[in-house]
Amino acid sequence: MKLSSTERKIIENSIRDIKDFPKPGIIFKDISTLLNNKEAYGVLMNHLYQRYKEYNLDYIAGIDARGFIFGAALAQMLGLGFVPIRKKGKLPYTTISEKYALEYGVDEIEVHIDAFSEKENARVLLIDDLIATGGTANAAAKLVNQAGANCVEACFIIGLNFLEGQKNLKETTEVYSLIEVN
Repeated sequence: MKLSSTERKIIENSIRDIKDFPKPGIIFKDISTLLNNKEAYGVLMNHLYQRYKEYNLDYIAGIDARGFIFGAALAQMLGLGFVPIRKKGKLPYTTISEKYALEYGVDEIEVHIDAFSEKENARVLLIDDLIATGGTANAAAKLVNQAGANCVEACFIIGLNFLEGQKNLKETTEVYSLIEVN
């Protein structure tokens, strides 16, 4: 299920572009204006609900931190559990972790080792606000699978196609972006 042209316009018009943030030459896609626009946020969440209600999912996993906003709300709408995938050192119980490359260095994300233990081979939707180069998303999808679940799809509100993160992530899981920027 894809967005209708009307839905797309409502969501796109609610996302603010901020030039030269966090550094010169970057156009930052600010979703805070989408979140405080009740019509746009409602259209977005209804679309996600309609898309995923027949996926037979067991969990929604959200990537720290903006993936929590969409993931927790969608999990509640679908009657599912929500699993946070956090930056290293933020989870209190035993974790598994995955490192990924940054422009200058390496970062790491974690999930509780028993996050998906209630169901063998649990079907999990991974969600975040944006995919750029795909490093974090790839690491998160691998973590879901390492934790004994099955990452059936990764969903993003915005996909920056020119950075090829979606293309790289497709080697690990299916990918869906509502708004694609070429």
